[in-house]
Amino acid sequence: MTAQVPHILVVGGGYVGMYTAYGLRKAARRGRIRVTVVDPRSVMTYQPFLPEAAAGSVEPRHVVVPLRKTLKGCRVVTGRVTSIDHAHKVAKVMPEEGPDYELAYDQIVVALGSIARTLPIPGLAEEAIGFKNVEEAIALRNKVLDRLDVASSQPDPALRKAALTFVFIGGGYAGVEAFAELEDMARYATRYYDNIKPEDMRWVLVEATGRILPEVGEELGKYTVEELRKRNMDIKLDTRLESCEKGHVILSDGEEFDADTIVWTAGVKANPALANTDFPRDEKGRIKCLANLRIEGLDDAWSAGDNAAVPDLTSDTGAYCAPNAQHAVRQAHRLAANILRVVDGQEPQDYKHKYVGSVASLGLHKGVAQLYGVKVKGFPAWFLHRTYHVSRVPTLNRKARVILDWTLALFFRREVTSLGSLQTPNEEFRRAAGSK
Repeated sequence: MTAQVPHILVVGGGYVGMYTAYGLRKAARRGRIRVTVVDPRSVMTYQPFLPEAAAGSVEPRHVVVPLRKTLKGCRVVTGRVTSIDHAHKVAKVMPEEGPDYELAYDQIVVALGSIARTLPIPGLAEEAIGFKNVEEAIALRNKVLDRLDVASSQPDPALRKAALTFVFIGGGYAGVEAFAELEDMARYATRYYDNIKPEDMRWVLVEATGRILPEVGEELGKYTVEELRKRNMDIKLDTRLESCEKGHVILSDGEEFDADTIVWTAGVKANPALANTDFPRDEKGRIKCLANLRIEGLDDAWSAGDNAAVPDLTSDTGAYCAPNAQHAVRQAHRLAANILRVVDGQEPQDYKHKYVGSVASLGLHKGVAQLYGVKVKGFPAWFLHRTYHVSRVPTLNRKARVILDWTLALFFRREVTSLGSLQTPNEEFRRAAGSK
């Protein structure tokens, strides 16, 4: 390592990590800096399209961005950073295989993001599935379609009822969009079953507060509840999940029932790995940052996104930027530019962005949106949702592939094939090997 070529370590390959490295890649190729990105996954997942990937509207491979292909000029390490000692400027890396090792750096970008915020609910870890990565989206799609197959072939009424009961915990974006998109897909799929009607299914959304989709405002939140209930979907507000041991769901309103499919989307929290660093953190476990995205008190450490408490300069109340993709992507662009400014001996600039609004899909041709204070419903909102997010998907390659998926869907019927056996690909071989 030489003083003339500073080494930038980017910890995390999500929104902030990938976009920051993307903004630094040209400087890295020219030899001005060296960039290393460390993440347990070799791809970045564009999470807003996970509901559409789960529903079959978008090919799952098209919602992930391969880091090595996209970040040419940067070194990508597939591993997990387990601790950071910034006082000595070293990070400990745990690779997929082999012993841990230390990685030295000159400047660091902490972009570990967030993980699912869970509660100590009996049965949750054993019975539920999350919805933060493409593997979970694929598994959930296969599970829903597989449960239709089971119900169609099951004479026992109780088992059939449990197979056709789908429970989602959490009324934020991830929960509502996944809930609505998968119900839309399952409703379409029932046309291929002679003994399952849409009304045979039960879709339950459990939200602990009195409203869903708070980001789009109270009016659109109420509209969303009304629209989902028109589709015979059960929306339970001011209700909590008390237990789900062995698939037996117990809610705080006293209702109990069995469900084969339980999805947890009730919020996120800062990555707990931040506890193994010497960076300043707030009461929520987020790294304390200045408006220029530097970590408080440090000139050679940066952070942004879900794991960072970044002051919102557009707010008069001293609030922090919301943990969403809109801020994360823009912060990453500013962060990359600021690092290059510092390398060139200039002062970094503050991040300032007034929240534009929110868009949400509620299934094919259905949605809600609030942009610049304007409320939009139905097909126009759904179209805005797709337009906005395809513009934000990184790389022209991925944009083109997603648009092609949508275009093909105009001419061909929705694909509703379950590939659940992919999760246990050697099951048939085991049966054959164990037979006599």
